[in-house]
Amino acid sequence: RELYEHTVFINTESCERCRKEKTEDTEQQIIRETFHLVSKRDENICNFLEGGLLIGGSENKLIYRHYATLYFVFCVDSSESELGILDLIQVFVETLDKCFENVCELDLIFHMDKVHNILAEMVMGGMVLETNMSEIITQAEAHNKMEKSEAGIAGAPARAVSAVKNMNLPEMPKNINIGDISIKVPNLPSFK
Repeated sequence: RELYEHTVFINTESCERCRKEKTEDTEQQIIRETFHLVSKRDENICNFLEGGLLIGGSENKLIYRHYATLYFVFCVDSSESELGILDLIQVFVETLDKCFENVCELDLIFHMDKVHNILAEMVMGGMVLETNMSEIITQAEAHNKMEKSEAGIAGAPARAVSAVKNMNLPEMPKNINIGDISIKVPNLPSFK
């Protein structure tokens, strides 16, 4: 059984800032309905309510926290613990705050990939995996370093071509042999 149906972060002006959904059918309608249900509630009322029609009605519930200009909303199965999800949201926001050194709405907009990585460290396949902030931050930083190094790998073919062009070969090779593989080099008027 999966923990959540969708997660959405919406600002107080009803603008979606980050989303992680299970389906793409009616995304915008779900976001509008979620915002309408959550934003109209008084600050002194509990932070969970039954899901709307598009969200699954009584089968699901919305659990949210309102921080500054953002609502962090999880849509979960009705059997889930409200307090457990509120704690999960708290850990998530505190982790974002540590990763971005005082997180703000712009961090969610411009670093959506990092936000998704942090959420993925905490929740995968709808199940809570990790709630230790130090461990989440360590894993998220490792993931970011790996992505940066892979970006370097993506540019490797262009760097290899450039390096070959800058080599001072006496003549253009006709074939390149690598083990049992032989690659015929096309006749080019100029190698450089």
